[in-house]
Amino acid sequence: MIYRALLIKYAEIGIKGQNRYVFEDALCDKVREKLKAVAEGFTCVREQGRIFVSCPEEYDFDEAIAAIKTIFGVWAICPAAVIEDASWDNLTQKVGDFIEAVYPERNFSFKVEARRADKKYPIQSPEICANMGGYLLERFPELTVNVHEPDVKVQVEIRTNAYVFTQTIPGPGGMPVGANGRAMLLLSGGIDSPVAGYMIAKRGVAIDATYFHAPPYTSEQAKQKVVDLAKLISVYTGPIRLHVVNFTDVQLAIIDKCPRDELTIIMRRYMMRIAEHF
Repeated sequence: MIYRALLIKYAEIGIKGQNRYVFEDALCDKVREKLKAVAEGFTCVREQGRIFVSCPEEYDFDEAIAAIKTIFGVWAICPAAVIEDASWDNLTQKVGDFIEAVYPERNFSFKVEARRADKKYPIQSPEICANMGGYLLERFPELTVNVHEPDVKVQVEIRTNAYVFTQTIPGPGGMPVGANGRAMLLLSGGIDSPVAGYMIAKRGVAIDATYFHAPPYTSEQAKQKVVDLAKLISVYTGPIRLHVVNFTDVQLAIIDKCPRDELTIIMRRYMMRIAEHF
């Protein structure tokens, strides 16, 4: 497997202040939790605006990417090759080997982007871009340079190790679930409530859900639809505790005793009061 590391980029977490590490640690925990179901041997560390996942020798690449793409807080995933010896001659050789392995057909335009997080590295980022581009052109004459709209961006990050990648796979963004407290979702079979649950979870809020079931006026199929929706949302939010409340007696009492033009708002009021007890 050529991709021995996954570089995870985040956006909003980077603007946090002194408590930024809390959100980074929460995101790391979510990544570890998801990847544990894919394979053993993944390790996750945070370093200077990135989360680095070291991958085992054998793992399902597509499954790992699919798992990370469901984690709120992840802005992008970059599958990368790791270059432990970042000396210039070895770096250029390994980047060339990476391009050769990933792109058997090389009839495309490219540009090189470099990020020198290790400021002790003797070559500055603009020189890395220019010299690396020259090396790749010399090694692969069929390539062309286009710095404005390239077909492929060859990205190199130099830290303790060097990393090279050409893919940037978008994630959902937002904040890691659980970093901003907990809330109760009033879940129904419509479109509004599951979308609301998804959006509030994207802001870092862990959610549980309450569904008000009124047999025989609502069917078992309606309840099952809500259960299925909760399972679908939980792919992104993690486990959801779903409370199913038998609302028939309350609904009949409201219909019997309350003004007809106020039925809906009174029912909603009782739903809120019941949900507050969970």
